[in-house]
Amino acid sequence: MNRKIELLAPGGDVDAIKAAIIAGANAVYCGLDTFNARNRAANLSFDDLIGVIALAHQYQCEVFLTMNIVILENEVPTLVKLLNQLVNTGVDGIIVQDLGLFNLVSKHFPSLAIHASTQLTTHNEGQIGFLAKIGATRVNLSRELNLGEIKSLTTLAHDHDVLTEVFVHGALCIAFSGQCYSSSVSVGNSGNRGRCSQACRDEYEVTATGNKFPLNLKDNSAYFDLPELVDAGVDSLKIEGRIKGAQYVHTVVDSWRKQIDKFIDTGKLLSDDSNLHKVFNRDFTNSFLKGNLTKDMFIDNPRDNSFKHANDQSNAISVVQIQEAQQTLSSEKDAIVQLVAEKINHLSIAKPTLSLAFAGKVDQPLSLTVSTPAQNFVINSTLMLTKATESRVDEAAIEKRFKSLKNSGYLLQAFNFDGLEADLSLPFSQLTQLKNELLLQLTQREYIGAVTLPKLPKHPKVTDTPTLSLLISDEKDVNLCDVTDADIYFKLPESFKKNDNKYIDIFLRNPRLIPWFPAVLIGKDYIEAVRVLDVVKPKRIVTNNTGVAFKAYEMGIEWIAGPFLNTTNSYALLTLQEQLNCAGAFISNEINRNQIKNIARPENFKLLYSIYHPILMMTSRQCFFQQTVGCNKPSIEDGCMLKCEKATTITNVKGISFAVDKQKGGYPSIYNHEQFLNIEAVEDLSHLFDEFFIDLTNIGSGSKAEIDKTQLVSHFENVLKGVVTAKVELNQLVTISTNAQYQQGL
Repeated sequence: MNRKIELLAPGGDVDAIKAAIIAGANAVYCGLDTFNARNRAANLSFDDLIGVIALAHQYQCEVFLTMNIVILENEVPTLVKLLNQLVNTGVDGIIVQDLGLFNLVSKHFPSLAIHASTQLTTHNEGQIGFLAKIGATRVNLSRELNLGEIKSLTTLAHDHDVLTEVFVHGALCIAFSGQCYSSSVSVGNSGNRGRCSQACRDEYEVTATGNKFPLNLKDNSAYFDLPELVDAGVDSLKIEGRIKGAQYVHTVVDSWRKQIDKFIDTGKLLSDDSNLHKVFNRDFTNSFLKGNLTKDMFIDNPRDNSFKHANDQSNAISVVQIQEAQQTLSSEKDAIVQLVAEKINHLSIAKPTLSLAFAGKVDQPLSLTVSTPAQNFVINSTLMLTKATESRVDEAAIEKRFKSLKNSGYLLQAFNFDGLEADLSLPFSQLTQLKNELLLQLTQREYIGAVTLPKLPKHPKVTDTPTLSLLISDEKDVNLCDVTDADIYFKLPESFKKNDNKYIDIFLRNPRLIPWFPAVLIGKDYIEAVRVLDVVKPKRIVTNNTGVAFKAYEMGIEWIAGPFLNTTNSYALLTLQEQLNCAGAFISNEINRNQIKNIARPENFKLLYSIYHPILMMTSRQCFFQQTVGCNKPSIEDGCMLKCEKATTITNVKGISFAVDKQKGGYPSIYNHEQFLNIEAVEDLSHLFDEFFIDLTNIGSGSKAEIDKTQLVSHFENVLKGVVTAKVELNQLVTISTNAQYQQGL
């Protein structure tokens, strides 16, 4: 087999990165202490990153930098400053979630390869086209996909010159990545900003099935699925674990390196995965890959399972046997720590020294002598020095233009000016040319100058006065068309019966309804969703799925980006409009008024905001009911999505209950016990938004009584008209509500 299979390793700190390199990783992914979705990891300073890149490249190992969070408007200047530095570091790629970063990098930093983060929830064919269109060179496929789905998407990705990577080892989230708001809602720490508090690992009141950790999945391990992954054409096998230490990273990478090498050399697999059980794990499952979503994927203990595994392997039953098994494992863990320390002890990310000596006199070129531990060379200006009149070349002028070398891979020593006469002149462009030639000699890369972003114009609203829109999911609510002129969106499910025209017929019977597409559409459900577009040919849609967005773009259908696309800045809007002809977008409900108010709309682009909706915490391809109320089915079947309508609640140890809701055709989801109600946004931001939106679907209502929808519409319309009593009437009608996200922001 000639095709390269990349082993991609996590690096939460410098020692973990060294451990990954020495264990045989082909690439590592790591983050700085900013713009990074693992803020609980130690992470790197910029100087660390430069040293890591130099060290990794010595071992033919690539370095990918995680910048996988949503970006706020006020952070863009700092982000651009960082990108100006990154383009000259030799970093091999950046991992991106925010759609605005695609715009910035594609326009201003095209030498940076963009990798689409797992946070972009990539799971269907249209999303591959979407991401290729906006500049992705590789995509991380959703962890929930099975091998057949992975193979199909990888084949398509390769047709678009896009690589695919798949997580093969480490922690599993029960929620679709990028669609989990549990931490944001419950404690104000957003997973979309790298501050996930792992509510899925929390303890809850004992459920009917006897579980205290009903959302806790085992860890992922595809160790014995390597042949199928190779057959699927996957380009990169990714190990999760940027919060893990060096001994974990080394053990897992070393085990996978040996497995890959064995398979490449012989076509066979190693049968022993015992080393993987000696470091932190929650036991292992490969059920997502196999498409076999059973109760066995869960484990009712979020802590390290390695000690229990040692007991089981030793058949330890008595106290003495258990003590012996635990002592043996502890000794093995200590030996791993010592082994890794010895292996990485000689690896250094220290910068080599760089000495610069400047010399010159009238009618001679300015000469720069460069000295490093590895090489010495001389560079001369192309023009001759003259007696100073203007553009004086003195020590201050030279230091100003060469000080940026402090951010190179070298430790810049004090400048030497002993050979430079006083009162000399030279165009400053010659100094820049000297610096660029110096960098080319040192790095073998052309130096890229700093980019300054032009200020974005703020275009006027599309509508003078904000309008109301609403969402329904049942045809019986079409009667609301008789009581309001508001736009009425109809929510499509996440799952469809194959070749069933139910929803097509609803739109054909009710031409006023505007299709609203969900965030997750996998396999045949995506195909059926596209068929709705093709048959109905609506004038306009709202979609929370980028795959449907791409199809709408191809079909010339006007589309609005829904609230679950996590849009938080002006450049994301530009990506959507310029690359995919998007007509408008919902601004994320995770950001507050100050983070919203400075967003600059593109020309003729609508801005929308939801002021009333159930607060989604997480959505899963797994079943929340297996560990809560129980289910007689051993695994999730094709019909579960279409038929199941179970609902329950789970209550955390603080006594707060959350609705676990399963609509027909929908994925199991968990919702906050409060509704989102934000009348303040109408008062604060009517000058910015064209449309305010309310969700009347009843989804996520749990045990709460249904509110009269006609009354709700009337009160919200009065709020938009400025009727003073409307706010009071709404608060009386919606008794359990919050707008905490609007207050706290990201």
